[in-house]
Amino acid sequence: MPHDGHDHSDNRFSETELRVKALQTLLIDKGLVERDALDALIDTYETQIGPRNGAAVIARAWLDPEFKAWLLRDATAAIRSLGYMGRQGEHMAVVENTPQVHNMVVCTLCSCYPWPVLGLPPTWYKSAPYRARAVRDPRGVLREFGTELSTDVEIKVWDSTSEMRYLVLPMRPAGSDGMDETALADLVSRNSMIGVELARTPGVGGAA
Repeated sequence: MPHDGHDHSDNRFSETELRVKALQTLLIDKGLVERDALDALIDTYETQIGPRNGAAVIARAWLDPEFKAWLLRDATAAIRSLGYMGRQGEHMAVVENTPQVHNMVVCTLCSCYPWPVLGLPPTWYKSAPYRARAVRDPRGVLREFGTELSTDVEIKVWDSTSEMRYLVLPMRPAGSDGMDETALADLVSRNSMIGVELARTPGVGGAA
């Protein structure tokens, strides 16, 4: 099953980044789009409609027990209170990971995904292998993402639909005591909010 990989070469940009930059240059040079408009669009998806929004939600929940309770009770309203709203995020539910239960999200029918907090869905999330195996063999899928869970941890798989989209609240990692909201948000990856990975340990790098 395909999932995000990383180019470990010494190039400054990955092949995908180079292709994107070439396309941006072509669009601008041909006058099909203005640079300022393109920069604004990219910024919107990278910082406003993207995983950073979800990470901010998770960090707030880790620090604020009242917000966390609200988030678990009425995710749509709690997330909207932070300014994150829009298409594909009208109806949200947040499921909390605990030492006893690990949650992961899939859309078995298509690729329903909470855009306002996670941005655009990764290719592997939309793939048929992930959509099928997440339900049939969730522990095996987690293992492919490098996530090994104890056999006594229950795994719950949530099927996002057009009526309801799910976001995972990862467990706060050990060693994060005393960290502020911004620092905590850096520990939250997109994949941890889908539930295929855990939140990053402070001082340790992570995937998407």
